[in-house]
Amino acid sequence: MKFNSEVVLQSNHQVSEVNSALADFKVGVDNVIFSVDTQHNRLLVLLRKRKEEPFSNYWSLPGTLVRQGESLQAAAYRTLAEKIQANNLYLEQLYTFGDPGRDPREAPESFGVRYLSVSYFALLRYEEAKIIAKPALNLSWYQVKEVPQLAFDHNQILEYGYRRLRNKLEYSPVAFDVLPEEFTLNEVYQLYCTILGENFSDYSNFRSRLLKLGFLLDTGIKVCRGAGRPASLYRFDAEAFAPLKDKPLVFI
Repeated sequence: MKFNSEVVLQSNHQVSEVNSALADFKVGVDNVIFSVDTQHNRLLVLLRKRKEEPFSNYWSLPGTLVRQGESLQAAAYRTLAEKIQANNLYLEQLYTFGDPGRDPREAPESFGVRYLSVSYFALLRYEEAKIIAKPALNLSWYQVKEVPQLAFDHNQILEYGYRRLRNKLEYSPVAFDVLPEEFTLNEVYQLYCTILGENFSDYSNFRSRLLKLGFLLDTGIKVCRGAGRPASLYRFDAEAFAPLKDKPLVFI
């Protein structure tokens, strides 16, 4: 293949010009907060309606700018603490979104600095989550499949977070981080069905494969939850799961 040396030199010169000036950045944290409502088979995401520009009156993911001396994770937890109260919550850093022009405030006539978003995703159970009822926050749960056009690039961040959540179920114990310490196998199954869809596996096959993996401890206690026969309570055994870490789980 032949290259036009003049075009290559011109391209290199343009790259050099772009890289010659260092960008000024503001760093923000945006949280994709998922809640699993197994009772109504809904996967929800927490949204905030903006009252300020840019994107006034648009829904967005809850977020914040990182404060002086504050770590990214601390900013993510602060945003969570200001918005919801919850037990058994899972939080993980997701991705960094920093394409030029992702925020209108980057324009020279505005603040003229780049806005970088370090995103996190959280997972909790809907029945254990309580939105902090402050009118100024203007928060609401939305079904993931019914989310409107969001501010900034938050639809892209949400989509990325949803893919990560689904993939995470295949190789990590994230489901057991948000379940109660003791749970029934049906409660595990309902959580997976809510996130992955009811056709991902039938219950008997799911139950058989899950127990064969050997990281659930039978407490010997049976409970009645809903209709049907009493069900056994199990606990997650982290030590037994360790050899399976980062391996695809066959019951998916």
